[in-house]
Amino acid sequence: DVQLQASGGGLVQTGGSLRLSCEASGFTLDDYAIGWFRQAPGKEREGVSCISSSDGSTYVSDSVKGRFTISSDNAKNLVYLQMDSLKPEDTGVYYCAVDQRATPRDTATILCTYGMNYWGKGTLVTVSS
Repeated sequence: DVQLQASGGGLVQTGGSLRLSCEASGFTLDDYAIGWFRQAPGKEREGVSCISSSDGSTYVSDSVKGRFTISSDNAKNLVYLQMDSLKPEDTGVYYCAVDQRATPRDTATILCTYGMNYWGKGTLVTVSS
């Protein structure tokens, strides 16, 4: 049973940093694409950053490029999102997700754009101005 549990959200001032963690259980990360998504109040969900397992590509949203970094520790089954230079517009609920699809079409851009198969409960990030 694939389970994902995100943590690390909280209240931070503009310019601050947070590191989100996602603990995966019931499977091993080695063969799965990983990603972080967010949903701001009143807005649609958007892909923040994803890594494809089919070609190793990485997608980073233009809105966070240069500030956010996705990574994983497969030995510990953990996925991270390091968020630096936070802005009020980064406020939202952040979700980690994984996907076992690994065809050539399943690039990081595609998965981050259309979503993944398995989702964890979100963690709230609030950036104050």
